[in-house]
Parts: sequence; structure tokens; C-alpha cells
Amino acid sequence: MAFESHSTDRCSLSPLISAVRARLPWLVLASVVAVSGCGGGDSAVDEAGSRGNSFPPNKNAQDDFNSGSTGDSNNTSGLAANEVRVTVEVPTALAPNSELTRRNLRIVTPDRVEVYRTDQSLRNLGSVDVTYRTEDGGRQVIAFSDGLPLGPDVVIEAVYDNARMRALAADSDRDVKVNPFSEYLVSNTINGYSPDQFSQIMDCVNDASGELCLNKYVWSTLADQVHDFEIDIPGSADMGAALDHLDNRGDFARYVSNMADYAVLDEQSSGKISASSADYNSVFLGVELGQTFREPSLAGSGQWGVRVAQEESITDSNGTGYVYPALTLTSFDAFNIRVTSLASDVPYPREALIHQAGNGFYPRGADHWDLNTHASSPGAATLQDNIRLLAGRALYQSVTGRGSSLTIGWTRNPYYLDAYVSTTSEASEAPDRVLGGYFSAGKAIELEATEDALQRQGVLEDHYLSVLELNLLRQQGFSLDQLNGRQYNAVFVASRFADGAEPLAIESGVGNWDISGNDIHQLMMTTAIGRDGGSGAVTGPVAGNRNADWTISVRPSRLSVGDRNIGRLNLDISNPSGQFATPDLGIGASTPDGSLLAFNLDNADTGDGLLVAAAQTNEFPQSGRFRLQGFAMGLADGENRLRHFDNAVLAIDSSTTAALTGRALDVVHSVANETVAGPLAIDEGELMLAYSQGGNGEVTFVAGDLTLTGFVTPDQDQFFLQLQNTASGEQRLGLLIATRLPN
Repeated sequence: MAFESHSTDRCSLSPLISAVRARLPWLVLASVVAVSGCGGGDSAVDEAGSRGNSFPPNKNAQDDFNSGSTGDSNNTSGLAANEVRVTVEVPTALAPNSELTRRNLRIVTPDRVEVYRTDQSLRNLGSVDVTYRTEDGGRQVIAFSDGLPLGPDVVIEAVYDNARMRALAADSDRDVKVNPFSEYLVSNTINGYSPDQFSQIMDCVNDASGELCLNKYVWSTLADQVHDFEIDIPGSADMGAALDHLDNRGDFARYVSNMADYAVLDEQSSGKISASSADYNSVFLGVELGQTFREPSLAGSGQWGVRVAQEESITDSNGTGYVYPALTLTSFDAFNIRVTSLASDVPYPREALIHQAGNGFYPRGADHWDLNTHASSPGAATLQDNIRLLAGRALYQSVTGRGSSLTIGWTRNPYYLDAYVSTTSEASEAPDRVLGGYFSAGKAIELEATEDALQRQGVLEDHYLSVLELNLLRQQGFSLDQLNGRQYNAVFVASRFADGAEPLAIESGVGNWDISGNDIHQLMMTTAIGRDGGSGAVTGPVAGNRNADWTISVRPSRLSVGDRNIGRLNLDISNPSGQFATPDLGIGASTPDGSLLAFNLDNADTGDGLLVAAAQTNEFPQSGRFRLQGFAMGLADGENRLRHFDNAVLAIDSSTTAALTGRALDVVHSVANETVAGPLAIDEGELMLAYSQGGNGEVTFVAGDLTLTGFVTPDQDQFFLQLQNTASGEQRLGLLIATRLPN
């Protein structure tokens, strides 16, 4: 039926075409269609990629909100193919009476605009052949006689009063904003390269021999994505203070730095996935700490939040369809460029706990918000050394509560993706897993519906989100036979928000599973921390266990071809759930061979969280470098902390020693002051760890008050680790994944 386009197999070429066009503007449509595929109709690209966004000239991004955009409203209406539109924005202190736009910036008419060529020194090396015209609304349009620039060697400079700002002319949506964000990008990337590195970049950009590299198109993506960040510039800031403010935002500064490194990735080490298309079941956990302004009596209070993946049912006159949490990778070669395009769509419910000054606690359950969606804009990525998937990722805005008394727009900042991809033995085989963690801040904004648009009003929330995402390859006809008779190691983390004596409880456990048929025999040692509902005092750590007998079953998915088992699973206490019933404990997925399982926990007992189980092994890595990603929730007297492990490195030196190079982003809520600070970039240097192995793949890393306990997978490429830390009077619990890096 027609409504099946809303199910998980809704396949569309339009997002892939859009993604490629943005980076390969000269690529004809026929070439894209010829080399792309939809993976048999189980694509996560869905309708998300067809969410177009075109605004008339002079549309102010302050006024509109579109769930089909990534935050930065593009403004290309009326432009020729070789033209860009330029909007100049300055901090409020420089033009307090000018038109207000997003991020507390003001739109101004510049005193001067100049386009010139530069190098890593950022010198003006001479003009570029351009023509200028001014539109009726005052915006300036620049036409490039020799075609649009692609590299970092062409700069648009605007001067307003005594402020000078620059932007890259290469911008994928041709809507160039010259403002503190673009100036930060120019000044903190280009002059950081050596002359040899800059030459390497430009050789890639200018190569016309056919031996082209994907990094040719990094700059147009980067120039566009920096404007998706929802970071408000203080009203009193001059240009110097505005740049300092951005530099102090650890997520923004590290995104720019990581993308600058990505631009010089060695072409010999990059490639694409072997399969033409691969579809994955997504298991997703987002833990957030932020500040709420939604309820007047609680405005300014800090707020914990948790999001887990959940299938979404959509009903109309044609029937009911389903959206399943999913990722799609599509690979192709076009004009000798190796491309992996990826897109994802993860519906999620949300639980939150407001922590007010004076230690008042106010839970806000999933019934407080509509089911929301965490969807990424389709875009190209690079596969490094066949095991790391690298990209700058933009996330779609979403809208909830349409037609209700409160319509909310949700923004999400871009992030740098550094995910692990499993190796394959066959040339046409798809990787069986894509594993990663990342950080994305955002806002909840009240929206007012007008005749033809949704307009931004006040900010309802600031939130800072740490994500773990496990994408496990789908397989038609998956059977529990893959799990029967096997033993697994398991680890979980979950949080519970409630009224009463214990409003906040965080629990983590490490143990093992024995699966026989539908039965799971679980032995699990646990640790819990929390807060007292009266005093707000930190409780724990409390040791316990979750030894239990549970039930596992397949969870069929409704596709346009009928109901199919594609690797999705139910986790119940006793009796197996039905196809569309809510299981007792949570919904998860398995890799096709059953070696890795992951579940979103969603129940009143454990709370909301993530459980991972991997087949046991007798082998242990005695060397190697691993990317460490994940989070820890920290509780101290009068303070809450979310620590996101931002691509830290775990290096194993021997069978007994390892080292952790700490890189993190910290978000800190001061309860009494009702402030939420962050994300602050943390570089802790190298920490030596004692490394020990138990039986069946169990491992432990210890350094002082820090203990990482978990297991390694049979392929020796991934660790899943419970984090416990009692340093500095703060109790922390969390979950980390460590995945192998290239040698």
C-alpha cells in the first residue's frame, strides 16, 4: 500500500543525490543513479533526505524553523550555478540596532567586501575573477567567473566598522555567512597547516587527472556545517571576545580541529565499504545534562535526560506503517572517487529529571514529550584503513507538538564521526557492525505557527548530549539458532528518574549470559549510585546483583515485502512478547552471526539504558591502540557532571600494562547557582593502567580510583567497559567502548 513508504524500508535516491550534488556539483544525475543502490529496500535514508529547504532571498534564519534543515537555512533562491549569496553578521555589541538573527548576531551591510586568494599564511595573494551584484533586499551576490571554489585557498573578507571577518568561498549550500563562526574556521585551520600540507590539500582540489580524492569536498562541507552550531555569542562581546567564546566551547573547537585533520587524510589509507549498500538496526543511547527554562517555577534548573531508540508507528487512512531505528551505508565509485554515503533515522522517547536549587527533584517522563527523532543528513564519509569511518555529520532539526498548545523545535549541533567498522572477508560483503560515540549539543525552542512557517520564540532548554550508537547489520531470515547454546559476556548501564526517596539512581553491571533456546541465564554483579530525595546527598556506591533468568525472542519487522525477521530482538522477564507488543525489559538487535547483541533497556526496574553482550573468547590483545568513546554520569555534593570521552586513546603495551590518553568534554551543573557550564575540553595527559585478564574474555583496567571492567570481543578489536570512579569526592558510573585504531 502507498503508506509503506513510512516503514523502515522506505527507500529514496533523493538524499543520496543531494549529498553527492553538494560535494560533486559537476556530477550528472545519471551517474549517481547508475552507481547507487538502496540495499533491497531496508534503507534508513527514508523520507528524511527528501526534506528540502529553499528560502527566498533575505530570509532571516532567526525567524524560521524547519524540520527539514540542519539549522543553517540555506538561501540559494535566484542564484546562478556559479554564484554565492553573502550575509554578514556581527556580534550585537558592534551593531545593537541592526536586524537580529540566530545566535545573538546582527545582520549588517558591510563597509567593504573583497575576494582574494590565500595560502597557509592567510596572506592576500591577489584577487579572484569575480563580479558583484546587490539584491533588492541588500544582500550581496558574488559570481565566480571560473566556477565555484572548492578549496581553502579562496577567502571572502568583509569589513564592518573596525571588525574584519573572513569566510571560505567554498560552501556546499552557496549561502555564505561571514561572521565569528566563519572567521574562527578560517583563522584556526588554514594557518595551522605546514606549506607541504597546504600543497597536498590544493593538489587534491586541483587534480584533473582522474585520480581524485574525496577530501576535495571536505572544505565546502565544513564551511557549511560550522553554521549549524547553535552557540549564542554574548551580547557584550566584541570580535575578539566572540572568537574566545567559540574557542572555549570544547565541542565546537574540537569539531573544527578534527575536520582540519580529516582534510589531510592520506588518500592511500582511505576507501569505501565493499558492499554497494548495507542496512543496520540501530541501538542508541543518549545521556544528556542541560538547563531548562520551560516551566517558570523551575526556570534555570539543571536537568538530566536520557534517550533510547524506539520504533515509531505512523497511522493514516491507508493503515499503519513503522519506522525502525536504522543506519544505511551506500558506497559507489564516481569518476574514480571512492564514496561511502551514510544516513540514519532513530526515533526515541525521552525521560528527564529536573534538579532545582534546594534539592527539589521533578521527573518528566516520556509522556511529557512526543516521540522525537534523531536523524542525520545524508552525506559522504571516508573509510580509513578499512576499520574507521570518518566524516563531519550534520543532524536534522525536528518539531514536536504541532497543533498543540506548545510546539517545540529541537536543534542538534554537528559532530565529527570516528566510528569503528568491522572488516570483511569477501569483496562484496558488508561490515556486520558500525560502532561509535559522539557529542552533540542543542536547544529546545518554542515555535509559533504563522500562515506559512514556524517562527522561533524563546529558548525552552539547552541540552548537551553524549551518544553511544551500535549499528548491527540486518539479515533477512535471522534466527535464534545463531544464539542457542552460546555463552556471552554482558555489560549494562541505566538510569531511573522518579518521585520520592530516591529520585535519581544510576546502575551499571558486568556479568555473563548462557543462552539456551529462548532462555537466558544471567549472572550479573552491579554497582549503583544515586541521590537522596530529601537532602540531595549522594548515595552509594552500593554493590548488588541482577542474577536472573530472562527470555529472548525475535522481533519481526513489518516491511513492504511483508513481515520479516531482520535481526531485531525482544528481551522479556518470562513470556516472549508479540511482534508489536512492548517487551518487559527492552528491544535490541544482533549481528547476523550472533557474536554481538545490544539492547535498549526501557523499563521501570532497570530504567532506561544500554546493554551489550558479546560472545566469550579465550584470547586477549597484548598490544594495540583503541579509540575510547562513551560517557560517565558524575554526582557530587551540590554538583552534577556529564563527562563525554571524546575520542580518547587506550594503548595496550603488554599483557599487564596499558595507558589512557584522556580527552573529554565536561558539562557541569552547579545546583545552588543554577548554572550549567560547558562543554569544557579536558586533556588529562597519559594515565598508566594496570591491565589484567580473567577467563572467557573478561578484562580489567585500574589506575587509582578509576576502574574499567568488562570484556573483549572474539575478534580482539572491541572492548565494552563499565566505568567506576570515586576521585575527588565525586561518584561516577558510565559505559565505554574501545575500538581498534589503525597501526
